[in-house]
Amino acid sequence: MHRGCLAYARVVPGVLADRGYAGTVASTEGVVMSSLSEILVIRGHMPITSLDALSGDPVEDEAFVRDLVLGGIVTESQVATARAAQLGLPFVDLTEFPVDQACVALVPGALLRRHEVLPIARDGDRLMLAMAEPRDVLALDDVRAAVRMQVAPVVAERSDLLAAIGRFVRSDGELSELTTAMVEESGSGGGDLVPVTEPTEDDAPIVRFVNLLISQAISDHASDIHIEPAERDMHVRYRIDGVLHEMQRAPKNIQNGVISRLKIMSDIDIAERRKPQDGRMSVIHGGRQIDLRVATLPTVYGEKVVMRILDNASTGLGMDQLHLLERNAEVYRASYTKPYGMILVTGPTGSGKSTTLYTTLHAVARPEINVITVEDPVEYRMDGINQVQVNPKAGLTFASALRSILRSDPDVVLLGEIRDHETAQIAIEAALTGHLVLSTLHTNDAPSAVTRLIEMDIEPFLVGSALDCVVAQRLARRLCDRCKQAYQHPLEELVALRLMAGHETVVPTLYKPIGCTSCSNTGYRGRIALHEVMPVSEDIERLAVARASSAEIGRAAVAQGMSTLRDDGWAKAQLGLTSIEEILRVVA
Repeated sequence: MHRGCLAYARVVPGVLADRGYAGTVASTEGVVMSSLSEILVIRGHMPITSLDALSGDPVEDEAFVRDLVLGGIVTESQVATARAAQLGLPFVDLTEFPVDQACVALVPGALLRRHEVLPIARDGDRLMLAMAEPRDVLALDDVRAAVRMQVAPVVAERSDLLAAIGRFVRSDGELSELTTAMVEESGSGGGDLVPVTEPTEDDAPIVRFVNLLISQAISDHASDIHIEPAERDMHVRYRIDGVLHEMQRAPKNIQNGVISRLKIMSDIDIAERRKPQDGRMSVIHGGRQIDLRVATLPTVYGEKVVMRILDNASTGLGMDQLHLLERNAEVYRASYTKPYGMILVTGPTGSGKSTTLYTTLHAVARPEINVITVEDPVEYRMDGINQVQVNPKAGLTFASALRSILRSDPDVVLLGEIRDHETAQIAIEAALTGHLVLSTLHTNDAPSAVTRLIEMDIEPFLVGSALDCVVAQRLARRLCDRCKQAYQHPLEELVALRLMAGHETVVPTLYKPIGCTSCSNTGYRGRIALHEVMPVSEDIERLAVARASSAEIGRAAVAQGMSTLRDDGWAKAQLGLTSIEEILRVVA
């Protein structure tokens, strides 16, 4: 064990309790063992017979415990507390511990990220350092050299530690330093940086600046990065949980260097600045490959760049993670398990339509069926399905690609979007001839999808026959589970907002955002979809043939049990998943 660890283990719990941190630190004083597996057996996390195959070698023991975690037999938290007991160190629950931001600022962020450690408290000249592996002497020595004070390790669960590093160790300071370096490098004359065409040094300021921008956005769970030229400077904004936040302002004279670097990474023509361009890049973050879809747009002050972050992990979602309410889930399941018919997902850009479609594909794709998609662009890569990228310059449009893939014996077809009459006509015919067709449409609600197809000059009787189900959706911010607070909303306001009927007297318990370190003091963490699932019944089919308005179709659907987007949001607010303010923000 590292020198001083045992002595510190006897001091820390009392010090933290005196400072009001009791309950977040588990003391392991007097308990020092040599084997993680022995401790896990003693604590009842695994049977004693598991030890029979072990020889007592520490390396073998560590590998054995890692396999147990991967197999789901023990949890990371159980192993972390066992490691604390093994080394005689305190265990800290970082999800509850009030991390001291001033302590975090004492150590360079790059060093903390490299060693995966986090300073969390200070007692005089002693810095408490949360670590997943407290025996990492190199990390301890590097932190000690950086702060010039004693460093004492405590044990934390690795996933919690990485999440805390993402929250507290921000790249903002490093970005500011790099901005200064790039300005000095470009000279004081206000000229643009020389574009980095073939970067050979990872430490080049322009490369580090762009890498940090992307890395911080992924750590913040942003969905988009906006690089926006202004008259005198350049703005960087992240869209987090559907809301844009300004993160950085940089001098104007580094603008072209940053944009050129992004173009090179995305395989976009660096010399063309007069017309919009699209590209794609892939980065490795936290051991995972993250794809980014990149679009440039010429503006009066230079090229604006927007990067959509496409996390392939979301394609492995289960249907239960879409958070469809029971009735909606049953209706939707009945539609996508049919061998033919058309399912449309509608909503504005950024409402989660692609996630819903890919989750559905994940549920229906099997080795015995042929799944083909036509997309512009291909956002998520999935194993076991055939994905086609639209290429208008080569004559490969949605319509021509769809016409071709219908000759490739598909069982399930996914169309990225129905944009015109020709695509809609072929998709309708495919649904009528034994194929399951999934696609998206830009409408405000589910009933409007029927009238939109008819407006595309599709025969109404074909729409009614082919269309099986329409799902309209919006994304609302999800309340942070750690800090949300229950309250009673005034009944008269709920009635005025058409969330409750006037004759009701019992007001359900609702929740409001408060803000904590876990959610960056916003009160929200993540997003949840609000759904409007409309099965196309015989009554709705007759209304379609009669060219009824979307309002008439909507009234018929509600009479048959459909929940509107507002109703679905209200139900999820009562479940504590979102707030009234969020429902009103995303639903008219």
